[in-house]
Amino acid sequence: MENRQLRLLSLALALVGLGVFYYKAGVLGLPMWPAQQTEVWTLEARVSFEARKRPVRVSLRIPESPPGYEIIDESFVSSGYGLNTGGMDGKRSALWAKRRASGSETLYYRAVIHPGGSGLLPDRPAFPKKPVDEEPFRSAAESLLDDVRRQSADIPTFASMLVSRLADPSPDENVRHVLASDLDRTRLAIHLLAGARIPARQIRGIRLKDRLREAPLDSWLAVHNDSEWVFLDPASGVIGLPKKFFVWSWGDGELLEIEGGRRAKVDFSVLRNTYGSMEVAQTRATAQGSPLPWVSFLDLPISSQTVYQVLVLIPLGALLVVLMRNVVGVPTFGTFMPVLIALAFRETRLLWGLVLFGTTVGVGLLARRYLERMKLLLVPRMSAVLTIVVLILAVMSLVSHGMGLERGLSVALFPIVILTMVIERISVVWEESGGRTAAQQTLGSLVVSVLAYLIFNAESVQHLTFVFPELLLLVLAAMLLLGRYSGYRLSELQRFRAMVDTP
Repeated sequence: MENRQLRLLSLALALVGLGVFYYKAGVLGLPMWPAQQTEVWTLEARVSFEARKRPVRVSLRIPESPPGYEIIDESFVSSGYGLNTGGMDGKRSALWAKRRASGSETLYYRAVIHPGGSGLLPDRPAFPKKPVDEEPFRSAAESLLDDVRRQSADIPTFASMLVSRLADPSPDENVRHVLASDLDRTRLAIHLLAGARIPARQIRGIRLKDRLREAPLDSWLAVHNDSEWVFLDPASGVIGLPKKFFVWSWGDGELLEIEGGRRAKVDFSVLRNTYGSMEVAQTRATAQGSPLPWVSFLDLPISSQTVYQVLVLIPLGALLVVLMRNVVGVPTFGTFMPVLIALAFRETRLLWGLVLFGTTVGVGLLARRYLERMKLLLVPRMSAVLTIVVLILAVMSLVSHGMGLERGLSVALFPIVILTMVIERISVVWEESGGRTAAQQTLGSLVVSVLAYLIFNAESVQHLTFVFPELLLLVLAAMLLLGRYSGYRLSELQRFRAMVDTP
C-alpha cells in the first residue's frame, strides 16, 4: 500500500510539473533554451496633415487581433493630443483630438507583432440584404451568379469562381456589363455576393517585408461560409491569405478621417527585428492576463531573482548525490557537502576551487592532528579548527591578491563551516577505519562536487531551472522513487566478479 501511495504521489508531482511546463513553454512561448531569439515585426503608421488653427480630430483604423499574428506591444506618439481607442468587430480605431492646432502635424502609431495566434476574427455576420440594381446590371449579375452557382460546390468555391470570372482577361457579355459598374474589384465582388446572400467583407493589410518604407495597403476579400471566414485574392480568386500578410483593418469605411485639417495622408513602414523570446513571452502573458507571475520568478526584484538562480540548482545537486550514493555507490562525506562545494566552485572556477579545497583541508588536517594531542573537548576543538580555516582562507586571499590573482578573492564564498566539518569527519574516519577509507570518501566527495559543478555550470540547466522551476517537481518525484530503492549499487558488482569468473 505504501509503495502504491508513493508511486501515485510521484506520478501526481510529475504530471503537475509537466503540465505547468507545457503551459509556459507551449502556450505562453517561454523559451526552452537560453538566449533564444524570436522574429518580430515593427509596423508604423505615420499620419501627417496640415492643421487650420481650429480643433482637430483624427481617426485612424488600427489592427485588432489579426489572424496569424498577435500584437505584443503597441504605442502612440502624439505630443499634445488626447488619445482614445475603441471599436470592435474588426473596426478598432485610434482617435486623436486637440483643442487647437496649426501648421504641419504628425501622429504615429506603432505596433510590434509576432507570428502566431489564431486571432479573434469578427463574429458571424447577418445575411446581407439582396441589393436592388438597375438594368442591365441586375440581369447580368443574376445570370452570372446562376452560372457560378452551377459550377461550384460550396460558398468558398462559389466566391472563388465568381472572383476568377471577374478577373478573366476575356470576359463574357454578362461579366462586361457587371464590370461597367463604378465599384472597384473588391467592392464589386462583395456587392455580387450580397446578391447571393453570402456575407463578405473587404480587409486591408500589409505584406511584411524588411525595411519597407511607404508600404502599400492591399485589399483582400473575406467570405463567411456559415462556420468561419475564408480569405480570397480579389484579383485571382485564390483562396487563402498570402504568406507574411498582416491584416490591418476589416470592413468598409475610410482608413483615415480628419476634422479641422487638410492634406491628410498615412504612410506605413515595416521593419523586422529579433527580440529575446523571454521578453516576447512576458509581453504576451501580460496581454493575455496570464497567471505567469504566480508560476515564475521573472517578476521578482532583480536581487531576489539572483538568489533563486542559485537556490533552484540545489535540488539537482541533491538528486545527483542520491544517485551517486544509492545507485552508483560512491561514498561521500554527508549529503549536502558536495553540493555546497560545487556551488562554491561556480564562483572560484573548478581548477582554482580544487586548489583551495585541497590546500584548506590539508592544512586543516595538520592543525587538527596537532590539536588532538592537546586532548581538547569536541566543541572547543571544532571551534579552533573553524578559526584556523578562516585564517587559512584569509591568508590565501591576501597572498593571491598580492600576486595579482583576483580569483583567489572568491575564497570567501567557500562554505567555511562545511570545510570545518569535512576536516573533522576525515580525521574521525581516519582514526576509526584507516586512511584508505578516509581517502575514498574524500575522493568520492570531490568527484560528486565536480559533477555537480558541471551540471550547475551548464547554461541550459541554469535557464531551465530558473524559467521553469516547476520541473523541480519531477526532481522531487525522482527522489521519492529512489528513496525506496533497495537494489545493488553499481560499485558492489565488483564484489561478485569472482563468482562470475568461477568455472
